[in-house]
Amino acid sequence: MGRKTVAPLSVKEVIKKAKTPGFHAVGGTAGLYLKVTDEGARSWLLRYSFNGKRRDMGLGSFDDVTLEAARTKAQEWRGKAKTGIDPIAARRQTAATDKADAAKGTTFAECAQAFISMKGTEWKNLKHRQQWENTLTTYAYPSIGALPVGQVDTDKVLAVLTQPVKVLGAHYPLWNAKTETATRLRGRIENILDWAAAKPREYRSGDNPARWAGHLENSLPDPNRIRTVKNHAALPHKELGLFMTRLVKIDGMGSRALEFAILTAARSGEVRGATWSEIDFDAAVWTVPAKRMKGGIEHRVPLSGRAIQLLMRTPRYEGTDLIFPGMLNQPLSDMSLTAVLRRMADKGLVSAGLTVHGFRSTFRTWVSDTERSGDAAERALAHKPPTKLAQAYDRTDMFEPRRKLMNEWANFCDLAVLEAARTSPPVWTPP
Repeated sequence: MGRKTVAPLSVKEVIKKAKTPGFHAVGGTAGLYLKVTDEGARSWLLRYSFNGKRRDMGLGSFDDVTLEAARTKAQEWRGKAKTGIDPIAARRQTAATDKADAAKGTTFAECAQAFISMKGTEWKNLKHRQQWENTLTTYAYPSIGALPVGQVDTDKVLAVLTQPVKVLGAHYPLWNAKTETATRLRGRIENILDWAAAKPREYRSGDNPARWAGHLENSLPDPNRIRTVKNHAALPHKELGLFMTRLVKIDGMGSRALEFAILTAARSGEVRGATWSEIDFDAAVWTVPAKRMKGGIEHRVPLSGRAIQLLMRTPRYEGTDLIFPGMLNQPLSDMSLTAVLRRMADKGLVSAGLTVHGFRSTFRTWVSDTERSGDAAERALAHKPPTKLAQAYDRTDMFEPRRKLMNEWANFCDLAVLEAARTSPPVWTPP
């Protein structure tokens, strides 16, 4: 006797059966059933034989797949079974292939953003997230951000960690010049690659090329033994508080100009030629004209509250628009600010050899060490993008990010002064 053929049920008939728990043959295609559990869950099921064994294959939810679509799917899979292809195995292989193809296109930057979003719920401090993003954006994304994460290997990680960075007018490997930043960067890349390799993602396989123990430790110097690249012409930012405490006690136009230069990270010539007409107190902006800028382009400097206070305390002199006039209402000489540092060095208040320009390096190092925006810092220093192509595409002056950065710098200077006053006894009072 042949197998009993089930007459195709209509949609209404199937809906009626969907109310009763059990396996309901719906006809139209051999082996197609509607499965209804005791809890009321409903789904389509294809029952077929392969290599002499009965197999059940799910075809989707009753609520998501129509009767017509379920019959079409069942016919397609039964057709594969007749040609010697196991439908369940074939579907698994298709899913694995699709997953592998998707993984091939998942970039390092996409994985990093997903990892940061996931971990962001654990990080109580928003600043921690910003530090992650700033470090990766500045040092990792330019070379490996758009790269499929599965292609990030040891050579590419080493290229990121040893990329040349400019310090004191010369180029050094990041790992040597900014060891603390590079060490954090390596750990962050390692975490992201671990996340990308974990189930159910499996965007990459194999060992983690960013791990330190037993791997990169054989290719990079021990970060605890690296002799840091130091600039004897620049003051370490950790010593800035004590320096500012002493500077504000020194009277004179050169001292105030130097203080203003430090707060604005401006060049000596930009400050010495500053005029009251360049200051917009309402907007808290100092506009330096192109003729006084090294790059020949007008530069807007956001003024922190601390910088505004300094200007408000500075008297205006008749016969000149200069903020910091010298003798006969002429601009201060290029040695005026340097002379302040030399007199302080003569009294043992600072190390000999400090330069006015070095405070711009102090500011830039503080930005790097605290993992703030390097792009905003470069614009605050009025540095041009490194190439003509970059200049053509990069036309924003990042004014609002710079305003935030300069306020944070001023706050750091104030806090450093308070900390220095708390921990350092007074060693000198000017006559």
